[in-house]
Amino acid sequence: MTEPCPFCDIVAGLAPATVLARWPDAIAIKPIDPVTKGHVLVIPRVHVDGPAEDPMVTGAVMQRAAEYAAATGRPFNLVISEGREATQSIRHAHAHVVPRAAGDNLPLPWTPQQAAV
Repeated sequence: MTEPCPFCDIVAGLAPATVLARWPDAIAIKPIDPVTKGHVLVIPRVHVDGPAEDPMVTGAVMQRAAEYAAATGRPFNLVISEGREATQSIRHAHAHVVPRAAGDNLPLPWTPQQAAV
């Protein structure tokens, strides 16, 4: 038996979420714990565990995320992760649109704010 997927439940309307945009192939939702003001998750409507499982789905999600981000007119990061070690906490491919601002102090794994291992 497979584990329940919270993103599949959201897409199916079985779990609550603040849906910010809808497309035929994806939805954008407000995350439970946003890292910056305006942080959004873009989730494909079909379940794939991670971005490497179906590159076509991943490409569509990144397109929607880029469209959403561009419409904000703000600087942003687009982040997509594969695997727990890469910070993927839910096994359903998704992209983060993370708006950025000068001095927001949000470190990324490859920025100088992070200590070297």
